[in-house]
Amino acid sequence: MCQEILGEAQERIIHYGATEGLADPVTLLKTRLAKGAASLKFEPKRGYLKSLLKELRVPVSSQVLVFSKTSSQHDQTSPQTPRSIYFSDNVSVGWVPGGAVIDLAAVDPSRGPIFYTLAQKPETRPGFERRADCMQCHFGNKTLFVPGLLVRSVYTSSDGTPLARVDGFISGHNSPLRDRWGGWYVTGTASDDFHLGNLFATNINNPEQLDISAGASLTNLQGRFDTGPYLSAHSDIVALLVLEHQVRMQNLITMANYETRYALSEQEASVGNAPVSLLQTAASDWPQQRIALAGERLLEYMLFRDEAQLKGLVKGSSTFAAEFQLAGPHDSKGRSLRQLDLKTRLFRYPCSFLIHSDAFEALPLKMKNYLWQRLEQILTGQDNSPAYAGMAAADRQAVLEILRETKPEFAKWLRARKLKTQEVTVKGKLVGSAIEPPAFKSVPSK
Repeated sequence: MCQEILGEAQERIIHYGATEGLADPVTLLKTRLAKGAASLKFEPKRGYLKSLLKELRVPVSSQVLVFSKTSSQHDQTSPQTPRSIYFSDNVSVGWVPGGAVIDLAAVDPSRGPIFYTLAQKPETRPGFERRADCMQCHFGNKTLFVPGLLVRSVYTSSDGTPLARVDGFISGHNSPLRDRWGGWYVTGTASDDFHLGNLFATNINNPEQLDISAGASLTNLQGRFDTGPYLSAHSDIVALLVLEHQVRMQNLITMANYETRYALSEQEASVGNAPVSLLQTAASDWPQQRIALAGERLLEYMLFRDEAQLKGLVKGSSTFAAEFQLAGPHDSKGRSLRQLDLKTRLFRYPCSFLIHSDAFEALPLKMKNYLWQRLEQILTGQDNSPAYAGMAAADRQAVLEILRETKPEFAKWLRARKLKTQEVTVKGKLVGSAIEPPAFKSVPSK
């Protein structure tokens, strides 16, 4: 079924449906379980949930709660029994009281998210089943046509039934708060702003007609439902902000990986076929352009060029923000890409922490060399195109310094680049550059 999702030609390149060589967190946990190096404990109230989070190193503080019936667990999900989602950089776990399974989305560095379920059966050995039916929602235009992740925002009735999508909402950090979290519980505060969390639509024909201020500034969920079965009593607003950012960021990393591999396959297939017409010449240039376009979309999002600004201080209700910022890595000044701002923007330094992820590390060398070249141009102020004109010099300098100390591959590339520039530069273009950037043109990441 996975082969049908990607198409036969694409599957031959990506091998998404294959099991060999997988290195996602669930596959690694399965290996540890088989060797006896890990174990999962079943509890009457929550099944394997608590033990599973511990083995996958997913923090309980990351818990967010969705009450709209928009997942595979829709039958059990409602405002009285919301579905909880826990996440780390490379895996998310979905659990609902009474659910027959736990859902998991685990990121394989080379293939993107792989979807599993874990049956909640105490009498049998814990077994993870890979699910292709998840692709009904996790593959399409909302995931950039790669196996991906998404966060929805929908107007929802009091029984959890989704009534309508929120117009203009984009899964990611692009949308303003007032368009986010329809169908979700949200705990915490957002100064001078409102969101759609904690609200139920009462007008079925016009669900968007509701008092958006009524759901803001909810600091606890007492009286909303029984929080006893859950590991936390929070659905932290900061956790939701981070989750939304990383969901689209991961999709763009996966897209950049796939597009580069498709382009290199095209390039390899065309070797020995010299172009004899302008049309054939343009076609022969397409693989390079394909890599550049995917790289530009990833860069603009990674550097938060399309981030919806916050209107005031955002404060969470749990320990998530404090725990998240501790993870690092930190530079010699104690700075990290995980440091939060939460006043006018999500992060203190505008570069995604997922640049340190295994998925980013696994990008093909052709793509990474392109990204390093463009990052140098952007962060040293050479690129002041419309996409980056608003990026403050202090932010560029801080990100450059942090990456130099915390991203060894980039630092090595910069040293090599410095040596090359001492040798020869022709017409402003570095000789030997694999792919020429598209003249600093902005490429929307939406």
